Amino acid sequence: MRAQTQPGSEAVIESFSSAEVIKLTGITARQLQWWDERKIVVPERRGRNREYRLDDLAEVAVICELRRKGFSLQRVRQVMRYLQRELGKRLVETVTSGSEYHLLTDGKCIYLENSERQIVDLLKNSRQPILSICLTDAVQEIRAEVHKRRAVRRTGGREERTRDNNNRRQRLRRSA
Repeated sequence: MRAQTQPGSEAVIESFSSAEVIKLTGITARQLQWWDERKIVVPERRGRNREYRLDDLAEVAVICELRRKGFSLQRVRQVMRYLQRELGKRLVETVTSGSEYHLLTDGKCIYLENSERQIVDLLKNSRQPILSICLTDAVQEIRAEVHKRRAVRRTGGREERTRDNNNRRQRLRRSA
């Protein structure tokens, strides 16, 4: 994790290497490279190195969570394009904008809901069960992990190996 100061301002911008993104989200190096090549999540470049901002990291985490829930990357890209086109926002901006957004599916279509009333309407009209995924959880988890890692680094990194092993075990349990 690298912190940079924005020229002409006091804002600190955190950046993460590909290795850190892989460690934090459980994505493979090849998937991350492929997503960059296909412009799904585009990091900044420093020479040959990719640098991901916190929003990029959160977006990777959300996409990984959707993939673990069975959504194809094609469907995820359709949702991302819709959000960009209709709301003018990235996926991560949509799920962290103050309201809790959820993706709903009846197995064929994916819906974005932003109020309880819309969920009720969808359930009344649907004959198939609907799967609900809280995208804000994925963003909150990745941000909490970043904060934990900062705290460990401040204490000298004694607990870092133990936490990394615990995180790996949790990801393996989730994917099983």
